[in-house]
Amino acid sequence: MQNPHPTPPRLKRQGPGRPDLAGTYKATRSNAIDKVDPDDLARDLAAVESEGYVIIEGLLSDDEISAIRAELLTMLDHKGRNDFEGHLTQRLYSMPEKTRVTDKLIEHPRILALLDSLLMPGYLLSQAQAINILPGETVQAPHADDGFYPVPRPRAGLSAATVWAIDPFTEDNGATVVFPRSQTWPDGRVPGPGDEMVQAVMAPGSVVFYPGTLWHGGGANRSDAARLGVTCQYCEPWLRTQENFFLSLSKDTIRGMTEDMKRMVGYGVYPPFIGMVNGMHPKRKLED
Repeated sequence: MQNPHPTPPRLKRQGPGRPDLAGTYKATRSNAIDKVDPDDLARDLAAVESEGYVIIEGLLSDDEISAIRAELLTMLDHKGRNDFEGHLTQRLYSMPEKTRVTDKLIEHPRILALLDSLLMPGYLLSQAQAINILPGETVQAPHADDGFYPVPRPRAGLSAATVWAIDPFTEDNGATVVFPRSQTWPDGRVPGPGDEMVQAVMAPGSVVFYPGTLWHGGGANRSDAARLGVTCQYCEPWLRTQENFFLSLSKDTIRGMTEDMKRMVGYGVYPPFIGMVNGMHPKRKLED
């Protein structure tokens, strides 16, 4: 009997045949796997492989959550422009230029360890935004985050995403809706009335992680309070990112970032030379 949920084929990873031609600035790689309990990582990967997502609880302290909430709420001042953004949803794009308080979410070791296992070395930050779903917002249309890349399914995710709970995520206030095992669906298969849906109900400081092939969407907010979250998306190093960080991030901002952050926003080279500037490593631009 054919397996109804086949494992998507994985893309070929970077191999030794791709030499790093850089001299002064060699390609940097995350060492997050060394910082994470291997049993935790194994459990996270197993959940992503079988169900298409994993919820990881309690990664932020109460003080960190309070600081993130306080800073982001001062910057959220307009609502979405269409049904997908949400007419009653506030969004803050390009967070790395506007605040350092969310860097710890973008480069959290538990998340980078998953990315190190699922994507090629040199993966990029594709998007980083705050999402505040206000009371009365309707359910977002289901979608797969890497569906705009013209590569046939089923396949491994070309990207991966996190949604961090800054406020409690509940069934009533718009907790993210995921469709378990939908990461294996072929082209043309979309969520229907008979498909299983799960809401990512979680406490502040928790995160849901999933590959870009998983179908999901924002939930409806039927409560009387807003629901603040942060989403960070990542993609393979040979793909174009959703947000153009070269234009949105200043050199001063880049200079203050960690090596992981610099690499993920584009100041790195995918060997042998993808990402160069005038034949040079992009970090040369930070010397100007």
